[in-house]
Amino acid sequence: MHRFLLVVTAGVLASGLAQAQVTEDDLQNDQAVTTQIVTNGMGRHLQRYSPLDIINTSNVKNLVPAWAFSFGGEKQRGQESQPLIYDGVMYVTGSYSRIYAVDVKTGEEIWQYDARLPEGILPCCDVVNRGAAIYGDKVYFGTLDARIVALDRKTGDVVWRKKIADYKAGYSYTAAPLIVDGLIITGNSGGEFGVVGEVQARDAETGDMVWTRPVIEGHMGTFKGEESTMTGTLNATWPGDMWKTGGGATWLGGSYDAETDTLVFGTGNPAPWNSHLRDAGEPKPDNSGDNLYAASRLGIDPANGEIKWHFQTTPREGWDFDGVNEVIPFEDANGNKRFATADRNGFFYVLNREDGAFVDAFPFVKDITWAEGIDENGRPIFAEDNRPGDPAAAADGAKGENVFSIPSFLGGKNWMPMAYSQKTGLFYVPSNEWGMDIWNEPISYKKGAAYLGAGFTIKPLFEDYIGSLKAIDPLTGEVKWEYKNNAPLWSGVMTTAGGLVFAGTPEGHLKAFNDETGEELWSFQTGSGVVGQPITWEMDGEQFVAVVSGWGGAVPLWGGEVAKKVNYLNQGGLVWVFKVPKQLASSN
Repeated sequence: MHRFLLVVTAGVLASGLAQAQVTEDDLQNDQAVTTQIVTNGMGRHLQRYSPLDIINTSNVKNLVPAWAFSFGGEKQRGQESQPLIYDGVMYVTGSYSRIYAVDVKTGEEIWQYDARLPEGILPCCDVVNRGAAIYGDKVYFGTLDARIVALDRKTGDVVWRKKIADYKAGYSYTAAPLIVDGLIITGNSGGEFGVVGEVQARDAETGDMVWTRPVIEGHMGTFKGEESTMTGTLNATWPGDMWKTGGGATWLGGSYDAETDTLVFGTGNPAPWNSHLRDAGEPKPDNSGDNLYAASRLGIDPANGEIKWHFQTTPREGWDFDGVNEVIPFEDANGNKRFATADRNGFFYVLNREDGAFVDAFPFVKDITWAEGIDENGRPIFAEDNRPGDPAAAADGAKGENVFSIPSFLGGKNWMPMAYSQKTGLFYVPSNEWGMDIWNEPISYKKGAAYLGAGFTIKPLFEDYIGSLKAIDPLTGEVKWEYKNNAPLWSGVMTTAGGLVFAGTPEGHLKAFNDETGEELWSFQTGSGVVGQPITWEMDGEQFVAVVSGWGGAVPLWGGEVAKKVNYLNQGGLVWVFKVPKQLASSN
């Protein structure tokens, strides 16, 4: 249902004036322009760093609520969104494919759009939405039935609506879109249903498709309506016809490195989870069992969708270690231009910006079992006895040998975005310490049905904590400090020039830490678990911080014994906005 409510406010009453237009320069300079946030990640590099220091280690203790906005209704569940701020308006998405325009000074609703979701949608990991994109006079967001919608920013009216993929086959869409040079670029979700991961680029004005790039070998890309090139080589690393339902969903979206003019998208797990069916049950001298380009990072030319380079974090993947985690361009302490990514498989990788080549890797969670380390080429040194067993080798053929693997399939780090501080040169990584019992089972593909071929139970490793926010030196892998949390961490992280790191907890707290020491400096109880993404901006000489609160996501749905530990947590749907009152901004 589309509900439109016009609130006459100072921010909207410029009715006779031309609407401000978001330009490519606005997107490119998002980190530097502190009065607005026009990209997911507070910059298309996804560093989530703000140069603002009005709120700092001395006065953050005085941070208080400025206003709160409720998503309302009975539609709550997980709220993983990052708000955008532009021209006096906050644009924020909610669960069940909703988006709101809110007066950023008062917290009053301007308009709301609710997607008409059909019966039978198949989201794997809650009804979340991770944010919107803005460009020109439009705001864009994706819906759970695998569509991308363009709305008029001023009115919330639909300008165009396009289909990304067939939701009946298990496709969905949850990520924030990415916009580069007038193209709106999307991935897809649905890796547990035997979908094929793909990146698509459309004309942001019209919604017309410009190019597509499937990410599994054997599938054809397109450019301006015509076939372009095949992804990889047919059957090079996939047996038989398994490439046709090979997984690799691009469900977390991508980043953009302007210096190399490269989109970087991560790809999810190959399908099915049962790696023995994908000819990956034992090492192949020619790496023919790698199942490219699943569990990988891809460098893509934004002009035509051609793959420039790839780096596969987990070849022969068999634990659901998606490779979708964000890839962040940065310059290290020695002046080298690098990418960093903290993978679901438990290793933190540093890559070369020019060609995605491997530079280094470090474990960032404890007691990893599936691999003994990473070799000089960036390939894992597999611990073969920790691969779930082949059901075909079992006496009854119904269940392969069970193994206990660390990390669990929800990862050393899942979707929740880390942050990079240009002030400290450290990455602040929200991670979880947990393992799983996992076994393989026979499976065959059926359209729209789960395509796993595995069973599992997640278990905590330590009695006193699961979640761990770590400050990591990308040169050495050293953990400079660690904050331990009882429940799994599932929120994004933000860091600022004021020496602060912001992150949320499922127990409901938004917290601020000292970026050098990890000392907790401030905490606020939001009333529900925080699995959203904090932001900060400047308005009228004051610095504001905002986060969406609302417990949900994959943990309560898939968390096994861990889910039982947090089943007391309440759902919600609120945007909280904070500031330090001007009279206290200089307080020590």
